[in-house]
Amino acid sequence: MTDRFVATAKAVAGVNGLKDYPFAVIAHPIANNDDAVLREKARIAVDAMLPLLMQRKS
Repeated sequence: MTDRFVATAKAVAGVNGLKDYPFAVIAHPIANNDDAVLREKARIAVDAMLPLLMQRKS
């Protein structure tokens, strides 16, 4: 998600009992970004998501 929506996402997660739910966040906005900027934001998102996907909960 973009950084503009972090507060809302945290509120929704908290209401659903997931107050510490981890999010991958990229810079807002994306609507007017050119392909190069979008590719960089996608790379940042992947770098942020991989640890979230790979961590093991015991």
